[in-house]
Amino acid sequence: MAKTFKDLMDDARAAVPEWSIDQVKEHLANGNQNILLDVREKEEYREGHLEGAVSLPRGFLELRIEQTVLDRDQPILLYCGSGTRSLLAAKQLKELGYQSVVSMTGGYTAWKNAGYPWKQDRQFTAEQLNRYSRHFLLPEVGEAGQAKLLDAKVLLIGAGGLGSPTAFYLAAAGVGTIGLVDHDVVDMSNLQRQILHTAERVGMPKVESARETLQALNPDVKVVGYQERLSSENVMRLFADYDVIVDGCDNFPTRYLVNDACVMLNKPNVHGSIFQFEGQASVFYPKKGPCYRCLFPEPPPPGAAPSCAEAGVLGVLPGLVGCVQALETIKLILGAGKPLIGRMVYFDTLSMELRIHKLRRDPQCPMCGDHPTITQLIDYEEFCGLRNPQHQDDGHAAAAL
Repeated sequence: MAKTFKDLMDDARAAVPEWSIDQVKEHLANGNQNILLDVREKEEYREGHLEGAVSLPRGFLELRIEQTVLDRDQPILLYCGSGTRSLLAAKQLKELGYQSVVSMTGGYTAWKNAGYPWKQDRQFTAEQLNRYSRHFLLPEVGEAGQAKLLDAKVLLIGAGGLGSPTAFYLAAAGVGTIGLVDHDVVDMSNLQRQILHTAERVGMPKVESARETLQALNPDVKVVGYQERLSSENVMRLFADYDVIVDGCDNFPTRYLVNDACVMLNKPNVHGSIFQFEGQASVFYPKKGPCYRCLFPEPPPPGAAPSCAEAGVLGVLPGLVGCVQALETIKLILGAGKPLIGRMVYFDTLSMELRIHKLRRDPQCPMCGDHPTITQLIDYEEFCGLRNPQHQDDGHAAAAL
């Protein structure tokens, strides 16, 4: 005999405990570690929800519950608008093997009408809901993660080979503020790899060319250009307001300067470098892993490591490494996954080999060691042996590959 809706509700009440809003409030106030599931539609959740609630619409419950609640013994507290959908959803979870499931009677409507605390997340525009819709589907990102991206501030050192793909994907992902430090202008030789720029912009400052490209891609993004050379005099000022620093430079004075400033300011440094057909990337995060000086306490002799202008570079290589830098930056902003802290990924594009090397912090490191000897910024050109007339141009090379 077919069941009526009343029969379904009676069966659900026989299987699932129901708590009043007062019981739920007291239970949560006592610090109990329930997973709080809001099974209303996304549009309802955006209008307001209980603090700490996870959005899992009823229509996706069976599809996504195993990704949301890994332990079937974990206590789960469900609510909806009035208590009906949550009760039926809780009954379904019981049938799927979840042992401790409770539904809140009266739902969010009763909770809000009682004057109990609730939260409203960032209100996305209709365009943003469409633009970032694929992010919203990812549990590791979702609307909360997208809000983090939109609020984040990332500074890129260089708008060249590495800065181009990094900036492109950060802008596409919705990173709210992207700063670019580069004193150079667009040259025809850049266009083989620096995809932010076009032939029509040859001679234009790179930061201006980059701004046009990125804001055309995503008007949500604020692009701040700094058409100046990074130096000991301006680095602390430029880094101060940013959450993550992305190093895409091609000279050793700038690499050591970026490293030392990041350690002093306790900011993550997403590092990338390329040479001909080979590239590498890592994340140097103060107090969480090694810094650049742990790997390379001293720079190579002048001329021992030629620049791209001297040795050449495969045009697609910075695309690979820059994408890794963008990925690592997004992971840091979201607090998701396992960043490349204490690890370095190495690409050889000719053999298509990819290796990951473990990196260790050096207790004797002069910058981040147990007893650091570098406590202020230094003359990095002199440190790298470039403070003489024949290397003056190399020392001031554009901080972009």
